[in-house]
Amino acid sequence: MAVDMKILVLAGGSGTRLWPLSRANYPKQFLKMRGDKSLLRETVERFAPAVSFGDMAVMTNEEYRFFVEAECPECPHIVLEPASRNTAPAIALGVKYCIEYMKCAPDEVILVTPSDHLTEPRETFLKALKAAEKAAENGFIATFGVKPTRPETGYGY
Repeated sequence: MAVDMKILVLAGGSGTRLWPLSRANYPKQFLKMRGDKSLLRETVERFAPAVSFGDMAVMTNEEYRFFVEAECPECPHIVLEPASRNTAPAIALGVKYCIEYMKCAPDEVILVTPSDHLTEPRETFLKALKAAEKAAENGFIATFGVKPTRPETGYGY
């Protein structure tokens, strides 16, 4: 099921909420939580049935560059943040990269995704991805998430 969008994978965070498994020099996105694939690798493969690797960009920093290159050797677009400034500046830099280097059309959808989530089942996710694409093409902002069961300020609700 192909979609016409760019995928921006955020892989520069330190993953401090999963300490002591996740540490500043080896954050959550590089951990192998189930099986032999890191969370980053699982993220990239989750989108592979829908977009080509050339339509994916992985945002990271110099410190994690070699981890990303090892986990995603087929991804030609690895974008290094000049400084860690949290999510919004990383997205802004990633969108600029998509426009300037990946030739993203002005009306093309860009999906921003974390690199450290477990998402199943894949078929359901791909259907939701297609629905999100249609919503975005109609001017809406589409988000994915789980329905909260309690307040959690760490996640913004």
